[in-house]
Amino acid sequence: MKQLEKSLESVVIMFSGDSGDGMQLTGTQFSNTSALMGNDISTFPDFPAEIRAPQGTIAGVSGFQVHIGSKAINTPGDEPDVLVAMNPAALKANLAKLKKGGSVIANIDAFTELNLKKAGYTSDPLPELESSYQVIKANITNQTLEALKDSPLDTKSKGRCKNMYALGMVYFIFGRDPESTIKWVESKFGKKPEVAQANITTLKAGMHFAETIEASISTYTIAPAKIESGIYTQINGNTGTAWGFIQAAQAANLKLFLGSYPITPATDILHELSRHKNFEVRTFQAEDEIAGICSSIGASFAGALAITTSSGPGIALKSEAIGLSVVYELPLVIVNVQRGGPSTGLPTKTEQSDLYQAIWGRNGECPLIVVAASRPNDCFEMAFEASRLTLEHMTPVILLTDGFIANGSEPWKIPDLKEQFNKIKVRRENTAHIPEKYLPYKRDDNLVRSWAIPGTPGFEHRIGGLEKQVETGNVSYDPTNHEVMCHIRRDKVANVVKNIPQQTVEGDLNGDLLVVSWGGTYGATHSAVKELQKQGHKISLMHLRYLNPMPSNVEKILKSFRRIVVAELNLGQMKDVLNAKFPTINALGYNKVQGLPFKISELMEVFSTHLKG
Repeated sequence: MKQLEKSLESVVIMFSGDSGDGMQLTGTQFSNTSALMGNDISTFPDFPAEIRAPQGTIAGVSGFQVHIGSKAINTPGDEPDVLVAMNPAALKANLAKLKKGGSVIANIDAFTELNLKKAGYTSDPLPELESSYQVIKANITNQTLEALKDSPLDTKSKGRCKNMYALGMVYFIFGRDPESTIKWVESKFGKKPEVAQANITTLKAGMHFAETIEASISTYTIAPAKIESGIYTQINGNTGTAWGFIQAAQAANLKLFLGSYPITPATDILHELSRHKNFEVRTFQAEDEIAGICSSIGASFAGALAITTSSGPGIALKSEAIGLSVVYELPLVIVNVQRGGPSTGLPTKTEQSDLYQAIWGRNGECPLIVVAASRPNDCFEMAFEASRLTLEHMTPVILLTDGFIANGSEPWKIPDLKEQFNKIKVRRENTAHIPEKYLPYKRDDNLVRSWAIPGTPGFEHRIGGLEKQVETGNVSYDPTNHEVMCHIRRDKVANVVKNIPQQTVEGDLNGDLLVVSWGGTYGATHSAVKELQKQGHKISLMHLRYLNPMPSNVEKILKSFRRIVVAELNLGQMKDVLNAKFPTINALGYNKVQGLPFKISELMEVFSTHLKG
């Protein structure tokens, strides 16, 4: 007997399998299809840290979690409602995350004695799970091969299509239209029609199988979300960052240069920018981190909007050259897509532990501007802002993102670029007003020096890493001059506070508890605070995007609450910064360093405890 179709407000699905099972592609296609069907979405790709982990082991498990809904979606979800497990290792790695009473779609062909042993199971766990979860057993591998028995592909190539079979099953269960995926497959494999046909055949076979067992499984509908009208695209953080830099270069009428060394999870910014030579973007894949940033400093000296990208270990290698750009007082944006550390640490896992490094991690008195993006669709704006601030203040800017928002995706309403992102003031010298004697370190009211491009007649000047004499820029070892220059460079960064917006607060401007967050924790902190506000609690959220300097009203906000809790994915770095800067606030911290984002439920529990205290 056919079960009635149920309506859901939202659902969280995790696709999980070996790194070669195509789980990232599968999750991406489900996300894209759901976005086209009008759902709000948030995704969290989870890559294995081991590049060549043995097949079938937990170390090699790759996952993709997607949260879709008919309401506003701010996080990829706390607990999956559905786990698609392509092998025992995928089940073992993710079962504890699955919501009690949720569904497991298991590829039972992979539950062999050998694979069970690799995953740490002594026997098949599926029969025992049936008392707590809805377990849907499917011969995904064998049925894929059966569906493709007439295909000219070899057996190994046919086996690679099994992710499409699993995707087809999930499409049927959640009422997804496969047409957009079929068109994508036809475009992706246009030059290999036999591969395209195999994937389409397998997708349809998965949907047909789910239809044949419809009487024993639940099916669902998720209505389109009611969101602001406009033109949307699905975007991840790294793509948004790249596009923000392109728009900034257009707004400043400059060429864009990226000098970078590939490093996880920042490499996709390099990949994306390399596709846009039509916007006068030039990318240079350097042989190491130092060469990458030094090439960008050279490009800045020559008059380009210069960018360099990395993650924590690479930023450590770039630190001396960052100091060089501070002394030069040239525009440069340094992107740090944070990951778990120290050293190589957790290359594919998210963290927020590079804040100390961003603010203080250089030799000498070496201040610079630090900003942070809050979510994938905020990366565009903060990349633009980082570019604006570096060009208008002639000092380097560090833009912090992290692995969570860099790889995660969500719908992004395409802004009116001419209205919102159209102006960046660039103070470049030109031959219209040639001074009798050019002073390269003479400053305006904000202590900003001008930008003289090599080859501009009348603006020849000396540059180098040694300390500069005030105004002339000549080498100076004078002790008093050095102290004056240190104060100038510090005060120049402090003056940026005049050129950034005031800090906003979600909720009342005073109350029992102020939650402070920054970077990629926004979705979880926003959702937790919003739920507690609905319950009548006097709790508000202050999410920081401008970290150094901070907006001028931050201190007033902090002092208006009885208690302050800083939630961050480190051991308390922002908490320490705030307590050092504002000694009387006594901020407390809630910290997590597991390579995972916050859950809304854990934050609500912590915040509730502080509200009672």
